[in-house]
Parts: sequence; C-alpha cells; structure tokens
Amino acid sequence: MGETTDGREFMPNIPGNPGSARIVPLGDSAAVVILGDSISLQIHYRVRALCSYLEHHPFTGMAELVPSFTSIAVYYDGLAVLKAYPGYIRPGGEYYPFPVVAALLEMMLSHIDDEPPPQPRTVRIPVYYGGEAGPDLEFVAEHNGLLPQQVIDIHSSAEYLVYMLGFAPGFPYLGGLPSSISTPRRLSPRVAIPAGSVGIAGDQTGVYPLETPGGWQLIGRMPLSLFKPESVPPTLLQAGDTVRFYPISRREFMEWGEDLP
Repeated sequence: MGETTDGREFMPNIPGNPGSARIVPLGDSAAVVILGDSISLQIHYRVRALCSYLEHHPFTGMAELVPSFTSIAVYYDGLAVLKAYPGYIRPGGEYYPFPVVAALLEMMLSHIDDEPPPQPRTVRIPVYYGGEAGPDLEFVAEHNGLLPQQVIDIHSSAEYLVYMLGFAPGFPYLGGLPSSISTPRRLSPRVAIPAGSVGIAGDQTGVYPLETPGGWQLIGRMPLSLFKPESVPPTLLQAGDTVRFYPISRREFMEWGEDLP
C-alpha cells in the first residue's frame, strides 16, 4: 500500500502499472485519481474501467464520480468514510479521511483490468450544416483549402469518441475529428451561442447543449436536446459513447420543432 503523512499525494504501488497512477486530494471531500498525463485511447479506457468498477463496487461514503480525459474525481462523505473504515488520525487527534479513501482506491485500481469494459453506445445525431445554423462553415472550409460541402462530408463521415463531458452540463468533448478540417478557435468568442450548435476547436468537435458564450467555430446545429435535467441520466451522451453525425436539410431541422433566427 502507498503511504502518505499529510494527504498531499498518494502513489499507488500497483503490479503491472508502475508509476502510472497518482491519487491526490481535492479539498476535504474528494480525491482525484490521475491515470495519465496525455489524451489517449489507452488512458480513456482505464478511466472508463475504473468508473465502471466504482459504480459496481462503491465504497461506503462514495457520493459521485466525475471522469475527465485522464482522471476521475471521486467525491465522498468524509464522516461516513471514517465511520465505516478505520480512520487515519493525524498528530493532534484530527481525523482525516483522505488516506482511507486513497487506500480503498489503490485496492480498486489493482482490479480494474479484470473489469469487463462497458459496452459502447453509438448515437446518431442529425445536423443542419451551414446557413444561419453554421456561420463559420465557410471559414473552416477556406482555412483548410476546401469547399463547404467537403467540410460537411468529412465531418459527417467520421466516427467520434466521447472522452468526457464538461464546460457546460452535457457538453461532449469528442475525439476523432479528421485533421483535414481542424481549425483554431475564433479570436473573439461569441457572447451567446444557440443550444445545439456544432463547433470545431483545434482537433476537437463538440455540441453546445445550452445557450452559452463560446469561441468554437460553428458549422451547424442539431435539433436534439443534449441536457434534460428531468431525465435519468440527464445527458443524452455519456463518456465512452460513439457519435456519428448525419446531415439534414433546413426543412428537416424545422420539422423537429426547432427555431432558427
């Protein structure tokens, strides 16, 4: 088992996984398991595997999991942890739950290779490209020496992986954008981007679930709702999903019941 005296960092000693994971505190009610330092499919699969294991084998006091590209934030109830497991007492008699949680997470990390990977879903998303829905489509095309229709064809022919949700509720960060349409962010972000807008920023593409400021290059808009607070789960997409976009016409977009400016 790894050791810590003040909870600042916990280095698990995991057979077959030397030095590839770190556990650090996040305030007094969460721990972050860092599984790598770069975005990759291998690290993504380990993030998903640990999330799956924790969902099936939660420790007493665990409250919520928040995965990212390379890590997982594990939120917990410190009092419940200390009540359920032998507590760690610092000099002066102060009880501190982080070392207990870190030890539990270390044990779980040693089992994630045995966890069956979650079955990925493929979600098909309709997009009305260009026009008032995609004001930056022509810029993306010009930046890459393409015609707008070529950008649409390339964007809608690729398969994307949902690495994580963030920025806004339900906002998917998608990997897999073809390099031929990679485009930098706008120099001047927009104050308000309509919900459902599909954008490109660097080598990523994503969809704005809510009206929000943003600086991604907008190439289209989808008529589906990515975030419904009343639903379970509240987000249409989850980390690990595969996304395929397909073009629809302006008329088809309007038939979904959505409005355009």
